[in-house]
Amino acid sequence: MKRNIPVNKNDDICLEIITLGSEGQGIGKLDGFSVFVPQALPGETVSAHVIKVTTGYAVAKLKEVQKASPDRVAPECSAYLRCGGCGLQHMAYDAQLKAKQKQIRDALERLGGVYGVEVMPTIGMENPWRYRNKGSFPIGMEGDTAVFGFFASRSHRIIPLNDCPIQNSAVTFAAQAVVRWAQAHGITPYDESTGNGILRHVMARMAKDGKVMVVVVTTGPLPQKDALIAELTGDVENLCSIVHNSNSRNSNVILGDEYRVIWGSERLDCELCGLHFLVSAASFLQVNNEQTEKLYTIALDFLDLKGGETVVDEYCGIGTISLLLAQRAGRVIGIENVPKAVKDAKRNAELNGITNAEFLCEDAGSGLLQLTQEGLRPDVVVLDPPRKGCEEAALRAIANCGAGKILYISCNPATLARDAKYLAEAGYQIKKVQPVDMFPQTAHTEVVCLLECSGSEGEK
Repeated sequence: MKRNIPVNKNDDICLEIITLGSEGQGIGKLDGFSVFVPQALPGETVSAHVIKVTTGYAVAKLKEVQKASPDRVAPECSAYLRCGGCGLQHMAYDAQLKAKQKQIRDALERLGGVYGVEVMPTIGMENPWRYRNKGSFPIGMEGDTAVFGFFASRSHRIIPLNDCPIQNSAVTFAAQAVVRWAQAHGITPYDESTGNGILRHVMARMAKDGKVMVVVVTTGPLPQKDALIAELTGDVENLCSIVHNSNSRNSNVILGDEYRVIWGSERLDCELCGLHFLVSAASFLQVNNEQTEKLYTIALDFLDLKGGETVVDEYCGIGTISLLLAQRAGRVIGIENVPKAVKDAKRNAELNGITNAEFLCEDAGSGLLQLTQEGLRPDVVVLDPPRKGCEEAALRAIANCGAGKILYISCNPATLARDAKYLAEAGYQIKKVQPVDMFPQTAHTEVVCLLECSGSEGEK
């Protein structure tokens, strides 16, 4: 039977908002039909204009808040309503933390079929601003002027910015310097619609000690290299590295495969939890130093390692979690499929004098399968996959490796719930769930989940 849809495109509606969606949109119901309204909050009555209708839901643009939530606050950023970078600046921070706790609980129940597990209160920040140590900004044109910014929500239209209140100021200052260089020397921004232009992106990352790495992405050879070096070294305080990345693909992918250091060091020295990590331009590192240290401390506390365990760290990146684990375990094996990250991980082990950690450049599934076929039986598997979660091959290898504990760190409650359901069917039960707010003012969060084997020894 065809479903009766009670709303049409361009309708003006009045709606009570009952909950938040996974991207921070308010959700209300019309005759049981879901309507998503960005910038609306639970408990509010709003008027909205319908801009999209599908068979399962509608999307509406907020026109007026008729009855405001007590959690509504004025956004800090003047570009907030146009920029797609943040989704919850209009929500009081305490309410954001509670909403993220609920989001994880709802995902585990609705998508994972996991009920009765306590999701602990989200661990937040004392000051939830200026926390991002990395920014990646597309470059475009506004009139005849080069600008940097973020894309508008669900588009590739650049919203020009001079600053961003969730970015560390040093990061946006570096972007400003690159734009000044482009304007002064006629370096044309890349146009995604035509494939024309030279300057695509600027990426900047700042270490805990204030050192800054800048990556400039162009479609081909870097013009006016000496002028760029002069601009950045003259204007960016604590600059330690300038890297040129070449990306000739006609796509929205930010980085290409070719990196060349044109000034300073190849890697940024980043300190976390008392260890030092050399991070190359291509390597992943969490964007919030303060919350990352809380996250890793919780992970170690959950595992309660005694010193003799063998631990496999899937999706290990540059070895941040692996090396922290190695201080408390007998042996740690990190698995990562990005060669440059594995190279960084090995160097980081040497840098910190850690000898009981080793690293394999393999996919998560095939790497662990290879180890188990060689006779390895890990006590613990730690995994911190990308937002898409684990591939089925990786889940299958984890479920069959014989580990008594699995520690899953996730930035996506939906894929965590999906993967937890798979592991539950293989005999693992969720024991602890702790959200950590790595991304204040956005709908995203990080969560640490401990699972333990409830079945017998051997292959599950």
